[in-house]
Amino acid sequence: MRQLLLLRHAKSSWDDPRLPDHARPLNARGRRNAAAMADAMRELGLVPDIVLVSSARRTLQTLEALSPIEGSPLVEPMDALYLAPWPALLEVLRGVRETARSVLLIGHNPGLHELAMALAGPAAMAGGTPTARRLAESYPTAALTEFSVALPWRLLEPGGGRLMRFLAPADLPAAEAGDGLEGAV
Repeated sequence: MRQLLLLRHAKSSWDDPRLPDHARPLNARGRRNAAAMADAMRELGLVPDIVLVSSARRTLQTLEALSPIEGSPLVEPMDALYLAPWPALLEVLRGVRETARSVLLIGHNPGLHELAMALAGPAAMAGGTPTARRLAESYPTAALTEFSVALPWRLLEPGGGRLMRFLAPADLPAAEAGDGLEGAV
């Protein structure tokens, strides 16, 4: 069995309207949430062999908050992941080397949320488990989805992932704590 982890970047800043979207950094809440998700991933033993990360500043900073990642995975920043639609994300995953046991993809919505829904498949989503219902509702910043994948990466298709876990910052006590001054992004 293979493991696929989908992580949406943490909350980004809109403080400088002159910055292009690709260059927007994390805000204070985003840094806290990314660090809390990193702690949760370590506690759960989620250790990727490969990290595929969008080249956007906010995704790279989310990855920085996860570091150090146990086992020193291969990290590949990719322009193709920036705001990619879910079929493009799926195609990137199909290109992962077959020896990879666990892959972490750090990207953006709506593509990441749509990919998670597609991988879970209509049967899982219709099954109405609490995890599937939460995934269907929204995919907040710094949220993580874990899938178990039986197929080789090159054969990954919609419905090809078994939804194991959906974890949002609101589930992590340390994540949402703060001064409350950050606006919704």
